[in-house]
Amino acid sequence: MIKYITGAVALACALGAGIAVADEAERASEAIRTLVPGTPIDSVEAAPLPGFQEVVINGNVIYVSNDGKYLMQGMLFDIENKVDLTEGRKAGIRRAAMAAAPVSERIVFPAKNKKYTVSVFTDIDCGFCRQLHKQMAEYNDRGIEIQYLMFPRAGVGSDAFRKAVAVWCDKDQQGAMTLAKDGGDPGNRNCSNPIEAQFALGQKAGVTGTPSLIFEDGTLAPGYMPPDQLLQRLQQMEAGK
Repeated sequence: MIKYITGAVALACALGAGIAVADEAERASEAIRTLVPGTPIDSVEAAPLPGFQEVVINGNVIYVSNDGKYLMQGMLFDIENKVDLTEGRKAGIRRAAMAAAPVSERIVFPAKNKKYTVSVFTDIDCGFCRQLHKQMAEYNDRGIEIQYLMFPRAGVGSDAFRKAVAVWCDKDQQGAMTLAKDGGDPGNRNCSNPIEAQFALGQKAGVTGTPSLIFEDGTLAPGYMPPDQLLQRLQQMEAGK
């Protein structure tokens, strides 16, 4: 008899814990919906910080108290292990999101002896993007393959968006990209293209300017990096530094 009672109590406790976890997640979700009605929430789960739920909204990570009363946004740092937990979580989100843009939907400048792959969100008219492109051969010579995704900063329907579509729809995408980066107008070509989806993907990945580099582990590095600096950064990451 004791055996059955003990089992029943354990089951009740487990069910109660499950309900409590569900309630905490729901309270966090409701708090977000109260602040910003209609906000699409990607996920809610227990945060590394006790007493809080981790809420992911369009690639952004925020923390809401289990009672739904408090919200925090910013870096959550593990002092003992010297790890930025928030950035680590964002990197994982980016890595998963980038799978939505297969290589077949990117404009690739391959390295002959490829050691690293870097995804670059670019804008045709961005000055530093043009500087990066001028040094494409140097990146490639260092074993760095550049995979372009379009991020017309002025948004869908802008002139930069038109140029991005025209480059994508050209039979010679690499040539059209180089022409456009040199200041030439790629024209008004149109076809089925991933430009709008890539712009949305960039926003979800946390891109706010161009160029923005995303490494294979999901790390985001905003801004232009000269070839040697980028190579050094990639080597340090590979070595775990």
